[in-house]
Amino acid sequence: MKILSFICTSFITILFLLPSVQAQVIQTVVKQNSSIDYSRLNRIDTLLNDYIRKNYLTGAVTLVVKDNQLVQYKGYGYVNAETKSPMKSDAIFRIMSQTKAITSVAIMILYEQGKLLLDQPIADFIPAFRNPVVIDKYNSADTTYTTVPARRNITFRDLLTHSSGLDYADIGSARGNAIYAKAGIPSGLGYFNADLLEKMKVLAKQPLLFQPGEKWQYGLNSDLLGCLVEVISGTNLEDFFRKNIFDPLGMKDTYFNLPQSKANRLASVYTEDSLHRIIKWSPTFRHIDPNYPLMNKKYFSGGAGLSSTAFDYAVFMQMLLNKGVYNRHRILSPRSVEMMTSPQLDFLYNGSDNFGLGFGLTSAKSASRNARSEGSFAWGGYYGTTYWADPKTHLVCLIMTQQSPNSHGDIGAKFESLVYASLNK
Repeated sequence: MKILSFICTSFITILFLLPSVQAQVIQTVVKQNSSIDYSRLNRIDTLLNDYIRKNYLTGAVTLVVKDNQLVQYKGYGYVNAETKSPMKSDAIFRIMSQTKAITSVAIMILYEQGKLLLDQPIADFIPAFRNPVVIDKYNSADTTYTTVPARRNITFRDLLTHSSGLDYADIGSARGNAIYAKAGIPSGLGYFNADLLEKMKVLAKQPLLFQPGEKWQYGLNSDLLGCLVEVISGTNLEDFFRKNIFDPLGMKDTYFNLPQSKANRLASVYTEDSLHRIIKWSPTFRHIDPNYPLMNKKYFSGGAGLSSTAFDYAVFMQMLLNKGVYNRHRILSPRSVEMMTSPQLDFLYNGSDNFGLGFGLTSAKSASRNARSEGSFAWGGYYGTTYWADPKTHLVCLIMTQQSPNSHGDIGAKFESLVYASLNK
């Protein structure tokens, strides 16, 4: 009877705990966590305030989630330095390349629906990409080139791992910038009055920089993936994200088209002059008008188009730490998340780390030299936003700025060291 009673009690306990485990909802109120030494965690305040006092930075938001609990979440400096409007924790940032991870999850959702295979040629859905060619000889004087046939077609896995041979427009290599500019291919950074599918078909006609799968090269892979989401699902990327990711997770502040009602929360963008003094980003600088989140867009860049808050993005990352579930909604299966956060390349992409299906991964070698644990997955954004999730320590961390370039970009690494220094177990 005692054994039966124990089994029944245990079963009831599991049933009681299961909903709360599956919910995994992060409360917006900061909570105390016994694993955190708060006297050490509070050094983040000192660091950020010091950088702002020295005019190294106009403003930032930092966030730390430990064990599904929000343990640090603050705004520092100004959301707009000219008006001296304070940076609140719920400020909205142009997250640029942080969009890529969300697009990668969208592709994995379609993969789980049986709509595609990871090693399937993308030409099955956009025929213009069939039988690509690769640059053989290139003349930088007039941007002419010769080509050789690609040994195989580009696959979804190639795009997810940035090993397709595609380059970036505007911010890529010298030859990629020149070839894509001549073809009128957008970078995805900012506002574009264009048709995404038509531009991707133009991209298909350009030569690859190398044979698919041969090496890692940051490029328009995620913009192409976003286009493929639209083609395969029959839904534009904005609506697909909203229905399948944002609404289920409760991400209420993440948009391609930011509502005017939230415009006052949008952080201003800054850059530096020749003397490294902070100046406001002009509407024509680097061909990116910083007001693009408020412009009515239909060209949805899966590589750089979203704006969001630190909290919304932490929810997205917590879903992945939870093996695909959050707020009682399953976005992906545990196995798909495991694949996304596992090494996919047969080579290292930056000398020591590997790349997953949408994320840079911390290797054992990197973990031995830096604070993040092996297996952490991360990326960032063009305007100075950085995130990572650490499965070993159950951390989700973000530091969000809107400044590029930043001569004092070491603040991200310092923030990271302070987070890990605060862990007491």
